[in-house]
Amino acid sequence: MRAPSQPVPDSAAPDPSLFVRVMPGLFVVLWATGFIGARMAAPGSDPLTFLFVRFALAGVILLVAALVGGAAWPRGGRAILDSLIAGALIHGGYLGAVFWAIYHGLPAGIAALIVGMQPLLTGLLAGPVLGETVTRAHWLGLVIGLVGLTLVLGPKLEFGGTGITPLTVGVTLFAVLCIVVGSIWQKARSAHADLRAGTAIQYLGAAVVVGVGALATESLRIDWTGEVIFAMAWLVLVLSIGAVLLYMALIRRGAVAKLATLFYLVPPVTALIAWPLFGETLTPVQIGGMVVTVAGVALATRVKG
Repeated sequence: MRAPSQPVPDSAAPDPSLFVRVMPGLFVVLWATGFIGARMAAPGSDPLTFLFVRFALAGVILLVAALVGGAAWPRGGRAILDSLIAGALIHGGYLGAVFWAIYHGLPAGIAALIVGMQPLLTGLLAGPVLGETVTRAHWLGLVIGLVGLTLVLGPKLEFGGTGITPLTVGVTLFAVLCIVVGSIWQKARSAHADLRAGTAIQYLGAAVVVGVGALATESLRIDWTGEVIFAMAWLVLVLSIGAVLLYMALIRRGAVAKLATLFYLVPPVTALIAWPLFGETLTPVQIGGMVVTVAGVALATRVKG
């Protein structure tokens, strides 16, 4: 009689492909460039108007890709509604609120620190909502990462301006809540949708959110300078398609709480990119903070559970 097959131990399991292994790091780098693109576009456009055009273009490109590739579209009104809600939260609510707050005077360093609460809030909600196990080591990694993020951003904090108001801070907190709830919603309701078709529908939901906001609060101004055109092309192709599809794929593959921890790495990587582009200096405290942040993220994402 043939002996029953034995389970293959983890150590003997085949290594994932190179692309799968580099997906988290690639996502962080691409996402970090979004802040550079936003900085380039800010002087030449109203923020929500710019985002509306960005989401519309990205949605059309993904729509064409889905149709040409024969992608399976979500079936039923509930599945479509789930993708619309995820897009309205992850893209429209999060990016729209952050762009609006910074445009209205909230210093970028303060905004980044507030957004840095995302991994902690995701860890709190992922357990009871998705049944994910968030271990003590994971929480320790989150705290260490937040300390490192504070060290990185500390020298850039500005408190003297008038932009730090209950409204701008509250809008940024709303942005954090949007991406946390949207990511959990995506994992729970839309994780199995085709990435091209599902994300195209998401951008429809996002465009509605920022479009209504733009009509209500802005003059719909976009000055199509060379910088604005380059920023739009970069943010559509690299961020709204490349980075976002990576994010959706990572949500599908793993725990949302661990994935959210990667956002701690975005400000340090952004600082490294801005250093040669804009001549922004990096202090020893910031460099040390980057090391601490990486250590925290490594601890939070490599532990089992």
